[in-house]
Amino acid sequence: MRVVVAGSSGLIGTSLVPVLRQARHDVVRLVRGRPEAPDERGWDPERGVLDEDALEGADAVVNLCGAGIADKRWSAERKQLLLRSRVHPTRVLAEAAAKRGVPVLVNGSAVGYYGDSGPQPVTEAAAPGTDFLADLCVQWESATAPAGEAGVRVAHLRTGLVLSPSGGMLGRLRPLFSAALGGRLGDGTQFMPWISLDDHVAAVRFLLENPDLSGPVNLTGPAPVTNAEFTRALAEVLGRPAPWVVPAFAIRAALGEMSVMLLGGQRALPTVLEAGGFTFQHPSVGAALAAAAGR
Repeated sequence: MRVVVAGSSGLIGTSLVPVLRQARHDVVRLVRGRPEAPDERGWDPERGVLDEDALEGADAVVNLCGAGIADKRWSAERKQLLLRSRVHPTRVLAEAAAKRGVPVLVNGSAVGYYGDSGPQPVTEAAAPGTDFLADLCVQWESATAPAGEAGVRVAHLRTGLVLSPSGGMLGRLRPLFSAALGGRLGDGTQFMPWISLDDHVAAVRFLLENPDLSGPVNLTGPAPVTNAEFTRALAEVLGRPAPWVVPAFAIRAALGEMSVMLLGGQRALPTVLEAGGFTFQHPSVGAALAAAAGR
């Protein structure tokens, strides 16, 4: 299978590309600026420009583009960037896939689609939320419409918190917990829909290789946990106490609207993956954290 990957330099993309190649797939990486390697093709999604041969012979496109959601406070300008960096590239790739007859588009999204859904289990059939992240995800997924209307099989990766040894949320938390400064956020009852990096990458490959799967797919572990449970599990894996509590009001004061990412959550379940026969390498948060910590 010839797979074109956009966002190959990010946290997930840098792990996905070698896994696909090990599985004997031919991978082409889309890069902004001048291509410098034989496997690179150029594009400029802001201008709607894509190299003529970028999708030549492609069997699938994987789109992982998007500025970091939690990298900066959500000013009006930042929110526009978060939207633009997802919606514009997706539309460019969806239109190109439709025009070139590429059979499959696997496109990024997030469990933020559901908003803060409280303790109720959430499957892919749930309605979208009403906050900024939910609206972002709705627009993100809707941008794939040209591909879907042309008969392309489209899968939306509604991704949870990816637990990786090389960055992401765990990269921010690990130094604090190692210094015994870890603790729960607010009352700790909000759910954290996690997934290990290995399982996320394996799930993307699974979706590429299984023609019966399409539409929204929750990329989350099978046993979501609350923030309090996550805090205890991380403290146990690192062998450090986590006695502190960060009050909700302090988080809201520091982060503003972005605080919903820490104080809200989704009890998202990977219903589509499990029904399709996917097997998780790390089925518990403890196993996922231990793998990310190299334990």
